[in-house]
Amino acid sequence: MSTHDVEKASTTPGLPLSAGLGPLIERTDIERHPRALDRRSLLICAYCLLLAAVVSGIARILVYLIGLITNVAFYGTLSGDLVSPAGHHLGIWVIAIPVAGSLVVGLMARYGSKAIRGHGIPEAMEQILTNESRIPIRMTFLKPLSAAISIGTGGPFGAEGPIIATGGALGSWLGQQIHVTPQERKVLLAGGAAAGMTAIFNTPAAAVLLAIELLVFEFRPRSFVPIICAVLGAAWMRPFLFPEGPVFNVPTLPPATQEALGSYAIEGLLIGILSIGITKSVYLIEDAFEKLPLHWMWWPSIGGLVVGIVGYFSPQTMGVGYDNIDRILSGHFVGMALIVFSVLKFLSWSVALGSGTSGGTLAPLFTIGGGLGVLIGQFLASTGLEIDLRMAALIGMAACFAGASRALFASVLFAMEISGQFDTLLPLIAGCATAFAVSAFAMRTTIMTEKLVRRGTTVPSEYVPHQTPPISRATLE
Repeated sequence: MSTHDVEKASTTPGLPLSAGLGPLIERTDIERHPRALDRRSLLICAYCLLLAAVVSGIARILVYLIGLITNVAFYGTLSGDLVSPAGHHLGIWVIAIPVAGSLVVGLMARYGSKAIRGHGIPEAMEQILTNESRIPIRMTFLKPLSAAISIGTGGPFGAEGPIIATGGALGSWLGQQIHVTPQERKVLLAGGAAAGMTAIFNTPAAAVLLAIELLVFEFRPRSFVPIICAVLGAAWMRPFLFPEGPVFNVPTLPPATQEALGSYAIEGLLIGILSIGITKSVYLIEDAFEKLPLHWMWWPSIGGLVVGIVGYFSPQTMGVGYDNIDRILSGHFVGMALIVFSVLKFLSWSVALGSGTSGGTLAPLFTIGGGLGVLIGQFLASTGLEIDLRMAALIGMAACFAGASRALFASVLFAMEISGQFDTLLPLIAGCATAFAVSAFAMRTTIMTEKLVRRGTTVPSEYVPHQTPPISRATLE
């Protein structure tokens, strides 16, 4: 015992009273490490860097597949360039394209994996909370393929949700192939998800915070340092795979005055109320589908029919819609045209998502939130309050996501990163914090957690330190 290095012992600070208690401590998951980081942490960081390279490549393949399917389905051309379906010349026949794509997704869900349904983040959260972060390997190819088909045939989703889910699945698979603890597997899952978000949006700080707020549910070096390594790796890889420059064209915004900060706080409050309505509407639609006398495999086709009909009257509602976000951020997309677009986009997205097809929530929430932000900004400006419609759009994007998901810090950092302007920070905090507060006060769950709570899963709402489970009599025996 004299040669035993207590500081480096695998069971420190839970030093066993006898040698026979060593395996017991291993089984009870007592925290081993007295330091914030050690050599084991560096190994997990290295795995996260490897994950980042692979996930970035998958993100590029996903975007290429979305572009290819969009071009083939709407224009009859072989090209992987990401284009909007809005310029098609198919007339009323355009309605059939989302229906066909959704039918394929339904078949993939029935005979491949039911987990490809939905936007992916709640499913990843569920595996973390109930299954020691174990996600089947088939999700690493079924999720991006189903999302590419769904979005490429006009689904009103973005590519970021599916690649976050795919990156998480790949990290989970890696954690099942090597000898790691469930805690380390969770970090690998979150690192893969954060790398996927960075690859698509080029927002590494927001990706780290999103992983902390929605996946790992804690803030400690052993978790966030490997996730930072993952996003740095993805950020380094991105210029080799995607065009340089920002994803969205955000105009230069002036610093907010004291009066304007108050206006943006009021905007955030109103957006928070609307985000509650958005969340509840999505699950009301999902409940309505549950009552249909049809197998769930056919539900996405019904959602695709709604997408097609809405897309016939408003083609801009189909596809990833990043160009719509640019138009909203310009401050020139206003009035009745914006009201009609926002309502139709919400109708198309909420019905498609509620039907159980494969897609995401981030880009649609940013689009709808940005539109609502501009409309609220117009109303507040008409009352004499000082407000910049371009800033109102940016705050609407972030505040809508903050209210719906409760990922407050990720929402603020995301909007600031895509704008590249530090002067947006205070207005974003004002808008997102009020939206978050309204949502947290009035709604017990979020758009990410409602599904899990209905299944009986307890979802943490606060960051807590790692808790050592009690040693039960059954364990001792």
